This record gives sequence, structure tokens and C-alpha cells, in this order.
Amino acid sequence: MKKRSRFIEVKCKDCENQQVIFNKVSNDVECRICGRTLAKPTGGLAELKSKVVDEVD
Repeated sequence: MKKRSRFIEVKCKDCENQQVIFNKVSNDVECRICGRTLAKPTGGLAELKSKVVDEVD
């Protein structure tokens, strides 16, 4: 059975910075470099505003 909660690595669409975030965020997650919003909370899985690069085990 696959876990639903996990950490994912995402890539910013503006500056291409990659960072690891949780897939169920409780606050807006912004890129550490340029400040673009990468993910928004929805009460469940995050609404991703960036490209998923990898799943972190």
C-alpha cells in the first residue's frame, strides 16, 4: 500500500530552484530564491503550482 502523505521535490517555474516540501501543506509554500508560490493548502493534498521532480523516500 502506498503512503498518501509524503515529501516531494518540486521545481520552481520561474527560477528552476528545486526544494523539498510536504504534499499536505498547511500554509502557502514559497520558493526560497524568488518567492513564487509553489503550493497552496486545500485541507488535504496541496494544490501544487510547480512541477514535481521526485518523491523523497
